[in-house]
Amino acid sequence: MSGRRVPEHPFSMAQYLIRQKWNTNRGLRICAWVLGLAVLFAFYTLGIPENPPGYYLDESALSYNAYLVSQTGAGEFGPKFPLYFQVYTGGFTQWSNPTQIYLLAILFRIFGPGILTARLFAAAFMFAASLLLGLLARKISGKNSIGIIVAAFALLTPWLFEVGRLVLETFFYPMATVLLLWAVYKASDKISWSWLNVAAVALSLTLLTYSYTIGRLLGPLLAGGLILFAVNRERIRSVVKVWVLYALTLIPMLVYIRQNPDLTTRFYLLSYIKPESTYGEIAVNFVKKYLHDINPLTMLQVGDTNPRHHLYGVFGSFFLAVFVLAVIGIVIIIVRHRRDSWWLYVIFGLFAAAVPGALTVDKFHTLRMIAYPIFLLMLTVPALMWLSEAKIPEASEEPEDLPETVEDETVAVPNHWQSARGMALIALLAFGFAEAVYFHWNYYQEGGKRGYVFDEAYKPLYDEAVGQSLRPIYLVDAYWGPAYIHSFWYATVEGRNTAEFIHQPYGVRPPHGVIVISTEQACTNCEMIRKNGDYLLYRTR
Repeated sequence: MSGRRVPEHPFSMAQYLIRQKWNTNRGLRICAWVLGLAVLFAFYTLGIPENPPGYYLDESALSYNAYLVSQTGAGEFGPKFPLYFQVYTGGFTQWSNPTQIYLLAILFRIFGPGILTARLFAAAFMFAASLLLGLLARKISGKNSIGIIVAAFALLTPWLFEVGRLVLETFFYPMATVLLLWAVYKASDKISWSWLNVAAVALSLTLLTYSYTIGRLLGPLLAGGLILFAVNRERIRSVVKVWVLYALTLIPMLVYIRQNPDLTTRFYLLSYIKPESTYGEIAVNFVKKYLHDINPLTMLQVGDTNPRHHLYGVFGSFFLAVFVLAVIGIVIIIVRHRRDSWWLYVIFGLFAAAVPGALTVDKFHTLRMIAYPIFLLMLTVPALMWLSEAKIPEASEEPEDLPETVEDETVAVPNHWQSARGMALIALLAFGFAEAVYFHWNYYQEGGKRGYVFDEAYKPLYDEAVGQSLRPIYLVDAYWGPAYIHSFWYATVEGRNTAEFIHQPYGVRPPHGVIVISTEQACTNCEMIRKNGDYLLYRTR
């Protein structure tokens, strides 16, 4: 007689019945997962209403334009449903990429505009990207434990955690990077990629290209790296298909740049590449910047020195223990998987992800290197597999579905080596956990004190201005930037008519006897009402 043996002990019987109920009740499992993820997300976003404090200039610009799109289809300037959005005016004009604005527009259309709503939305994408990265690690390794470890480190890593709490153009970029890795991995074990595989890889590259300015370089670089998979005639055809489809999606961008050359102006303002620069000067500067940006000491000890991107004084933007695992992973790939196109592509992606940031003057700008930690985290997978297994699987030199398969060989490992590797893994995980506790404790203690870099001083001035009886209120942009956008965004959140505000053309003085919120260093011929941080509230004479 076949079948499962039913336990006789009452306690064991209860466990057995609970397990049977769990295995057979799909709705129960779904509810448990949803509840578990909700609780985890609540912990992930703990304190987000106050930390970061305030609302930064670029956050207001993205949010205000997204709200306008949700209502009219057009941003603050230009036609409906544009490919890129102009934000700010005068000498502060910039162009925002479309992905985040359209995503926020959908959010605001459903839930209405709000600061907390927007920041939770941004955090949700980083949260989901971290979990998807863990799922990919689980799929590659075949181990739930490895997937959990990678997802946990992704959730806890300062680089991703801090950026994920800001409503900037980078909040979706890690998700786009993870989606690309998923698409490439799903295709990597096939001789000939189906059109579904081709479309998934090409569209993931398109998302990377249109979601942040660095994508205009990183997208083509990662597309070029697909040459690593062109190991036979069928694969060459598959890669070419991806390139063709991806190139077609770039046509709107190229046409837009041709019609709007100002789209590339900001790059030249931020870069050391000038019209008068020689190729030799550019090459030397690039090598210096690139080596500085990938310098482990910079990454692990200091991180991004901009306090908006990283809490200063709590070591770097990445954990030392995770970095050690990534380095071990690279060594394992070079030694054992050097013919595995997938892992070579991950290493290629790591070095490609640092290129866009190395073309600008800022040192270790974590936003422009936001794809870098995703590749680093993925490189921990071979190390975690090696440290946690009693036997090391040999890498196959060919994809799984090739006609001639190569049987995996295993290498027995002596018991003392198994113990040593296990102890090393435990030590690294424990140290990584200690780093995470240290960072997050300090983040929750000190992170809310950075109001000066998140324009926290603007809102009290705005509140005092709208409390005045005079209308309209004039908004003047000067030395400290285009803060006028804050007034439009705060008015939108409060349901106030933005017609109560007039944004003065750059360099034009407001008329006599009006209320002004200004970013001037000082005002002349005025009656000062209040100065707060970099902002002035006064009445003109």
